[in-house]
Amino acid sequence: MTYRNCGLIAGSLVAALLAFSGSALAAESASAEIDQRAKDPNQWPAPGRDNKLTRHSDLKDINTENVKKLEMIWAQSTGALRGAEGQPIVISDVGGKPMLFMVSGCPAMSNCNVVQALDLTDPDNPKVVWNYVKKTDRDESAVPRACCDTVNRGLNYAKGKIITHTLDGFVIALDALTGKELWVVKNAYPEHGETETSPTLIAENLVIAGFGGDEFAARGRMTAYDLDTGKVVWTCHATGSDKDVCLTPDTNKAHPEYGTYGKDLGISTYPGDDWKIGGGAFWGLFSYDPELKLVYSSTGNPGLWSPSVRCGDKTHEECNTGKWDNKWSLTIFARKVDTGEVVWAYQMTPFDQWDYDGVNENMLTDIDVDGKKVKALTHFDRNGFAYVLDRTDGTLLRASKYVTVDWAEKIDLKTGRPIKVKEHSPFAVGVNASVCPSAMGGKDQQPCAVDPKEPNMVYCPTNNWCMEDEPQQRTHTNQGTVYVFANVYMYPEKPGVTGKFKKFDVLTGKTEWEIPDPYPNWGGALVTDGGLVFYGSLNGDFRAVDRNSGKVLWSRKLGSGIVGNPMTYKVGGKQYVGVFSGIGGWIGLPVAAGLDLNDKFGAIGATAMAKTAQLDKIPQGGTLYTFRLSSD
Repeated sequence: MTYRNCGLIAGSLVAALLAFSGSALAAESASAEIDQRAKDPNQWPAPGRDNKLTRHSDLKDINTENVKKLEMIWAQSTGALRGAEGQPIVISDVGGKPMLFMVSGCPAMSNCNVVQALDLTDPDNPKVVWNYVKKTDRDESAVPRACCDTVNRGLNYAKGKIITHTLDGFVIALDALTGKELWVVKNAYPEHGETETSPTLIAENLVIAGFGGDEFAARGRMTAYDLDTGKVVWTCHATGSDKDVCLTPDTNKAHPEYGTYGKDLGISTYPGDDWKIGGGAFWGLFSYDPELKLVYSSTGNPGLWSPSVRCGDKTHEECNTGKWDNKWSLTIFARKVDTGEVVWAYQMTPFDQWDYDGVNENMLTDIDVDGKKVKALTHFDRNGFAYVLDRTDGTLLRASKYVTVDWAEKIDLKTGRPIKVKEHSPFAVGVNASVCPSAMGGKDQQPCAVDPKEPNMVYCPTNNWCMEDEPQQRTHTNQGTVYVFANVYMYPEKPGVTGKFKKFDVLTGKTEWEIPDPYPNWGGALVTDGGLVFYGSLNGDFRAVDRNSGKVLWSRKLGSGIVGNPMTYKVGGKQYVGVFSGIGGWIGLPVAAGLDLNDKFGAIGATAMAKTAQLDKIPQGGTLYTFRLSSD
C-alpha cells in the first residue's frame, strides 16, 4: 500500500491519519468490500451472501429452540406475476441507513426488472425510497426467447452502486442512494438467442456478466466490465478458437487429459461450423477466490438436443471417444480475474446427449480430503453427480451420485469422464430412451447452502424425476429461434414425490437425511448458526428444518409457490428471514405462461411435470415475505 499522504501534512498527526484512512478506502477493491461486509452477519451483501456462494449466515437469534415463534412481519410485492428465482440484498450503511434492494422478473417490458430500494431504518415498516425500471431501447422479443421463463435471479452492490440487469441484455449501474443511472451497457442480444436472467459477479473492480440462450442457438460468452465506467475489460467465449475461449499454453497444466491449448478444441470437437451456434452459455451464478484471483463459472449445453447431429461419426460409441466432446460446453472454468485467461477447465458431461446444463453454483470452501486440507470447489450438477475439485488446479477428488442416476455408471476419477450407459443415452433420431435424472437435472439452478465450518455437508433442494427423450431431425440453424429438436416427457421417479430436500456428505457420497415432497423444491437453501436450514416448496410451504436431524420445526404457507432463495439479516437488534414467493422458472413456466398442460411435450417436458404436481392449482404473484420472532 502507498502511504502517499502520511507525514506530508505538517502540523497535524490527525490529518495524516485521516488522509491515510481515505487512501486505504480508495485502494480497497469492490469485491474486498463485499468480503468485508460478508464478515458482518447482519448484512446480506451479495446474491450468495458471499462471493464463495455459501449461503451461510452466522446469525443465531432464530434457532431450533425458538423458531416456532417466527411470524410474518411485512411483505412487499415485486410488481410482477412471475416468480423471482433470486433474493434481495441488505446493506447496513447506504447513506447512513440500512437498505434492502430487490428486483422483479418480467411480465412485460414496460414493467420489467423493476428495482426497488427499501429503507430499513424502521425494520418492521420499510419504506420504498426509490424504484427504477429501464424504459428505453427495450426489446420485447426477449420475452418469448427466454429459456426458461422470464425470471430474475438478483442484483449486486459495491462502491455505492447497485449493479442490475435486464432480460433483454442490459447491465446497469445505479446510484444506490437515488436510483440514478450511472452507466448502461448492452451485454446480450435477443436476436442472437441471448437473454439475461442471472446476476453479475463483482470481482476486484470488475462486473462480470454472462447470459442464457442455449435452446435458441446462442454462443456462450462472458464479459468483464469496469465497475466505475462500464467499459469492456475482457471477453471470453465458451466455443471457438483457443484465443476466443481465452485458453493459454498453461491451461490445464496439471490435467492435460481435460484438454489443452493448441488444438482449438472449441472448434474441432464440433462438426462443421456448429461451434458458432454451440451453446455453452454462462447463465448461472459465478464465484470468486480473492487469494487465487480466480473466477469460477460454468457453461450450459451445446445447443440442440439431437446429439447425433453434433457428431461427425455415426454411432454412440464413436461419438463418445472424446473426438466429439463439443468443448467447452458443460464445463467448469477457472479464469484469471484480470484477463479472463483459463487456468483450468473441466468438462463434466462431454458430448451431452440431452441438456445437463453445467451452470449450477460452484461453492468454495476448504475441506479436509484424505488427510489433506484442500481449497475445494463443490458443484452439484444437473447430471446427478456432486463433484469436489481442487480449485487451484482442477484435480477431481470426488464425484458421487446425489439422486438416482442411470445414464452413467460412475465418473472415472482418473480421466474425469463419465462411464455412460448406452441404453439410457438418447442418440439416434426418432429412437426413444428413458433417462434419470431428467433434463431438469438432479438439481437445476436452485442453489445449495454450506456452512464453511462443516464444508463436506451440503444442504440441497433436489429434483426427483426422470424423462423419456426422443431426438428429432434438425430443421434449421437460426440463432434466436427455438433450437431443441427433441420430444421430452418428464415424470416422477416415484409417484407422489417430485422434490426432496437433503443433507448430503460430498466426501462419503451419502445422504444424511432427506425430506420428500409431493411438490418440486425449486427454490434455494439457507443454513444458519442457529442450527437451522430454510427452504421452500412449489406449493408455497416455507420451512425451517433442524440441520442435524432433518426434522421440520416450522412451516408457513405463502401466497404462491416458492422458487426464490431464502436470506437473512439483522437490523435494530432483530434477525429477519426473507424469501420471494411466486411460481415461475422452467418448472413453473407452463402455469405462468398459461400453456396447455395436456401437451406432455410442452415447455420441453415441463407441462407433464406441472400437470402431475398439480401446479395449475398454485396462484401466481411475486412477493417478498419477511419474518422475525414474535415479540410476545
